[in-house]
Amino acid sequence: SKMTVKAVKMSCTSANVYTKVPDGGWGWTVAFAFFVVEALTYGIIKSFGVFFNDLMESFDETNSRISWIISICVFVQTFTAPLSTVLSNRFGHRLVVMAGGLLVSTGMVVASFARSVVDMYVTIGIVSGLGYCLSFLPTVTILSQYFDKRRSLVTAVASTGECFAVFSFAPAITALKEQIGWRYSMLSVGVLQLGITACGSLLRPIIIREQEEAKAQPPEESTETKYMLENEQTCTSIESIDSGVDITTSPSNVPGKTKAEPKSEEPKQHGQNPVDNNSTPPEPKTKLLDFSVMRDYSFICYAFFGLFATLGFFAPSLYIIPLSRSLGIGKDHSAYILSAMAIAEVFGRIFAGWLLNKKPIRKIYIELICVILLSVALVAFPFASGFWGLMICSVYFGFMLGTVAGTHIPLLAEDDVVGIERMSSAAGVYVFIQSLAGLAGPPLAGVLVDTTKNYSSAFYSCAAGMVLGAVFLALVRPCKTGLCHQQQQQQQVEESTAGPPPELPDDFIDMDIGKAENSGKGSDSV
Repeated sequence: SKMTVKAVKMSCTSANVYTKVPDGGWGWTVAFAFFVVEALTYGIIKSFGVFFNDLMESFDETNSRISWIISICVFVQTFTAPLSTVLSNRFGHRLVVMAGGLLVSTGMVVASFARSVVDMYVTIGIVSGLGYCLSFLPTVTILSQYFDKRRSLVTAVASTGECFAVFSFAPAITALKEQIGWRYSMLSVGVLQLGITACGSLLRPIIIREQEEAKAQPPEESTETKYMLENEQTCTSIESIDSGVDITTSPSNVPGKTKAEPKSEEPKQHGQNPVDNNSTPPEPKTKLLDFSVMRDYSFICYAFFGLFATLGFFAPSLYIIPLSRSLGIGKDHSAYILSAMAIAEVFGRIFAGWLLNKKPIRKIYIELICVILLSVALVAFPFASGFWGLMICSVYFGFMLGTVAGTHIPLLAEDDVVGIERMSSAAGVYVFIQSLAGLAGPPLAGVLVDTTKNYSSAFYSCAAGMVLGAVFLALVRPCKTGLCHQQQQQQQVEESTAGPPPELPDDFIDMDIGKAENSGKGSDSV
């Protein structure tokens, strides 16, 4: 049967109701919105390095103090991830992303009028950081709900928005600063980030319902079989229509009648949906934030992987231009190096999405290989010399960064980690744990640079964090399989100790009927 789509109002504000995960449909519009949101969030964060030297000269501050701007921003973005999950489950993804876009734009616009680095800690670090969290996490979560078989590929391709942003924003902002200065350039970036609000309006909710044909009542000839199964479970004979649950003296319970007209036949004649007449228990309410994932050992290992790997995500993009300038490379050529890194990251994300979309394949192992190769790329930066040496390292690093950065959050939906059912809460907790590394990473690299007077030390610290992340990532699969194996053994032990269930007499229904009659006579005598 073909997939059907039902919506009350065909507009951007109505929810999409599918009979199964569409793997397309309105999901393509959501993918485009995620592309733009990536460009205006992480793309701006990674391009912020073009302002570093200007801020150091204007505020007369050290490298480490300027690094705290992005550090606080990343920390707030990741630390408030559970808040983003709660708000999305309460008010919907659309309103949360639109509100986040307003915060991002407001923080960047106000930062252009800052008079000290502390002002930027508040505007870009706290205000924009909170907006980044409210914009990015709900978008990637709802995108994963629209796709199943193509999830890895679509998410990887859509996440290339930040790569195209770095490729285009870094040279554009550099050229714009030469014309109007860094303050008006930052103001222009803030106005551009209002596009996040428009993208948030495209995030229509999605509801998955089973097909009505599968939920319809079975035909009349299978009614007897249904009652036979019920009677076997209650140890009664087939002559009891209600399986001994409701004991009455109605004609339907008189022995000898082996069939009964289903009560749902009349509504079906009037065109009503039989699903509404079933006495099914109400579905449990969705938790605003489910911390039960913290009891999953595989998720804990994966969270530690994200904690340490975050050390290597942002610092290279922030310090590649200062490193190139320290080697005597001009401003224009330094911007080209950052742009080449962004282009390579595009291909890395697409390659990772294509590779992870292959079946059968253990995606967690592919991610581990990519993390190990990314660690090698970070170690290679200090040994580079000249423009072409840095260009080769940047291209290699950008490609490997794309394979990891575009897939580490969507991999939460895989069964090796937590699964799609708990991805929303798991993503909030996962990004929350990353906040510690986001806070400590750039300042740690800045302190090392100020102490050693060498930008290469920043890349060593990133490489050390990435290696530790690879160790914890390698433990995810063993913890998952080991935990499942222990649970199966525990269930087998409980079943063996419990023993077989006690056998009930065949005439237990008659005994209950006798008790009911005796109690009825007693009440009449009273």
